[in-house]
Amino acid sequence: MSSVFAIPRLSKWGFPVVLTGVMLLAGLAGCSTQQAASVDVKRSATVRSNVATPERLSYAALDRLRHRVVYDGRYIPISYPNGDVPANVGVCTDTVIRSYRKLGIDLQRLVHEDMSRNFYNYPNLSKWGLNRPDPNIDHRRVHNLKAFFQRHGASVAATGNPADYRPGDLVTWSLGGDQEHIGIVVNRKSSADPRRNLVVHNIAEGEKIEDVLFAMPITGHYRYFPGNTGLKYVSAK
Repeated sequence: MSSVFAIPRLSKWGFPVVLTGVMLLAGLAGCSTQQAASVDVKRSATVRSNVATPERLSYAALDRLRHRVVYDGRYIPISYPNGDVPANVGVCTDTVIRSYRKLGIDLQRLVHEDMSRNFYNYPNLSKWGLNRPDPNIDHRRVHNLKAFFQRHGASVAATGNPADYRPGDLVTWSLGGDQEHIGIVVNRKSSADPRRNLVVHNIAEGEKIEDVLFAMPITGHYRYFPGNTGLKYVSAK
């Protein structure tokens, strides 16, 4: 079966160079992403049920670090609603989908319902070859998630100011051509720049927490918390 998610050819866009620089900075600062991950997971397990939704999403993303996930871009039929690919595989969008699902939000259902009513308001790239919604795959495509968040008033200005990216925010990046990537900003700070939050994402190497907020060109910035008003944002610990 052919892959519907191209595993990023990172060298094509020079991404290893960027990541190497980020990792070098982290090494010089004496930090270990593995050490940080273990601390984050412990804290995520103690989250109170009454914390603000942005913080809950941040911790849900941190909780993903407990899972061993292999990047796998195959088309996989799944159930509906609340469907998911096998727990040990996923792409960047699955990190977002699974984090929201921990909060009781089913992006598969929400995206499918919106696309069913407004199919031609979504990108529908010609390479996908679709003429109707497909609940197996639509919500697992970055372009569709971007359209969904935009349509539901979740867009936030994309700036070069690290303070504008809060825990629980979603960020999308260009990988070149029509390839895009998505991750979740979490409430952990960069050791290289304490103004900058770290990101939980999966870019072909499994789910990681990394200092990559400005490592790639940003194409979108979103804050999606349906049904939650009076949000309280918390600073990084």
